[in-house]
Amino acid sequence: MIILGLLLSFSLKRFSGQKITDNKISVKMNEKTPVYFIDEKDIREIVKKENPSGKVGDLNIPVLEKKINSLPAVDSANVYLNLNGKLYLDIKQRVPVFRLNKDGKDFYVDEKGTEFPISRTYSHPCMLVTGDVKPDEYEKLAELVEKIDKDDFSKKFFIGISKSKGDYNLLTSDGNYKVEIGDLDNIEFKVKGLKTFVEKYLVFQDPQKYSMVSVKYQNQIVTTLNPYFKENDSILKAGNLELAKAPLLMATKKPEAMPKVAETKKAKAPSVKPKEKIKPKTTVKPKETKKTEKKPAAAKPKAKVKIE
Repeated sequence: MIILGLLLSFSLKRFSGQKITDNKISVKMNEKTPVYFIDEKDIREIVKKENPSGKVGDLNIPVLEKKINSLPAVDSANVYLNLNGKLYLDIKQRVPVFRLNKDGKDFYVDEKGTEFPISRTYSHPCMLVTGDVKPDEYEKLAELVEKIDKDDFSKKFFIGISKSKGDYNLLTSDGNYKVEIGDLDNIEFKVKGLKTFVEKYLVFQDPQKYSMVSVKYQNQIVTTLNPYFKENDSILKAGNLELAKAPLLMATKKPEAMPKVAETKKAKAPSVKPKEKIKPKTTVKPKETKKTEKKPAAAKPKAKVKIE
């Protein structure tokens, strides 16, 4: 036992006295999508700062691991030594799903909905999102972007996302119109409906014809014409004429309520007559009601037909 103890203490002293050279540092990036927010040089510099002597015995692995995990662009880090004194660092970086511009600031968001700052040396190509997006919407928004990236049609067709007045809009590469999707529920169904609409109808139209295509309503696709597109002038004028007629129809309907009022007065009149039997003025009241009956029946309804 004494001999074994001496051998162990000797081997430990020898092991702790070894130096961790550059050849004995192995850095692996385990992310599926290659990103370059952090490179091997950055990690090696951190190792040297945490262990200035370079000896194995002076290296505090938990502290080094915590230091690397604290980097904003690092998702997870695993640090360990083998028996030969070789240091292994397995690092997984955060992969941006979209870039968010909010309150004048830009930052990335990964699939877990975690924010991390942009890099001065590297810019990752991803969807740009603008507007007042709340943190609890990050994960659903990341799901939407991932579904768009997986579909060849959607990836080419949609180039950005904006949020305005609580509704999300998809910005398109073809034409100046945007696609209103409303909230982030039933996204797959909405995108499929829009894809069918584009392939079977919108492809045959001028891309400047519409200013908005809305799929926010259930089982409906609502389009808004572009007022600056010349070919829409006749359609917009026809629509404006129909809207201009609406107030006239409402105005002609108002006098129809007058005879009804007169009839109600006529019905109430008999209840007043028994109270005023002694007074001679009661004979004048029925004549007044007859005059009011003649005016709406004779003049106003005929005038309405002529106006139409």
